[in-house]
Amino acid sequence: MTLTKNRIVQQIGQRTRLKNHDIQLMLEALIDIWTESLIAGERIELENLFVLETQLIDRGEAGGVLSGKPAPRYIRRLTLRTGKRLKKDLNRF
Repeated sequence: MTLTKNRIVQQIGQRTRLKNHDIQLMLEALIDIWTESLIAGERIELENLFVLETQLIDRGEAGGVLSGKPAPRYIRRLTLRTGKRLKKDLNRF
């Protein structure tokens, strides 16, 4: 089963009694803030859950070929590391 944005909105609504429309607006704002932060090179850390960050990778002068065109020298890689508590809980099962 996949936890989609719609399911997240529904589950938050059931737990908080907030209106789904308000939850959806908040969730979309959160996604926008996270996206802007990652593009700006910031990292996102939610204690006990995860750290999300981008890394600038220098592929060197001979970066390769992508669809017949020279591939970019610098690329950004998105990395996700689990928090200690989540890692512990995942390994418990």
